[in-house]
Amino acid sequence: MAEKDQAKPLAPVGYHLRSDEEEAMSREVKVKQLHHRKYIKFCGCVTALMLILVVTLLVLVFTVFLIKDPVIKMNSTKLGGGSAVPSVTNLTLVADVSVKNPNVASFKFTNANTSITYNDTVIGLARTPPGKVKARRTLRMNVTVEINPDSRLWGDVVSSRSINISSYTRIHGRVKILKIIKKHVVVKMNCSMTVNLTSREILAQSCKRHLLT
Repeated sequence: MAEKDQAKPLAPVGYHLRSDEEEAMSREVKVKQLHHRKYIKFCGCVTALMLILVVTLLVLVFTVFLIKDPVIKMNSTKLGGGSAVPSVTNLTLVADVSVKNPNVASFKFTNANTSITYNDTVIGLARTPPGKVKARRTLRMNVTVEINPDSRLWGDVVSSRSINISSYTRIHGRVKILKIIKKHVVVKMNCSMTVNLTSREILAQSCKRHLLT
């Protein structure tokens, strides 16, 4: 009987084994939970970063990268060539034209055409070579147009010494930002002016600008 009573203390060994297994399982669960938290934090950081990038890009697109229309302006005009009226066969019209580019990228344009008309008849034509207006800069060009008067113009010159003519300038170009955002623009300007052929002065002038995008 004494031997049987002495063998009973061996039973708690199973309890210690179960405690070790539970502890190992608990550590494994804690490790998985830690990894899960880290994964959630990582996903949250990536999502926040993506949102910041998207918002920043939208702000840039609608502010800094917003493509604005170039502005064309006729600064002044004057007559040159020719001698005294009624000799008007060598008249030239010199126009000081400026193109303002308000964008953060350059404005490249092809040939700019300028024509002079009298009573819907073209009496002069000039072409300006291709060029580029740097970002937020203004390019000034001197456009010289040779006027070739017809018989109707000759009659008005002899009778009144002044004529009403119109000029038409057309510039086609493109603004491109980061090789992604681009916009084609056609800038047009119509001007009406009264020219005194005796004094070589522009008595009156008015211009209107038009944009095609």
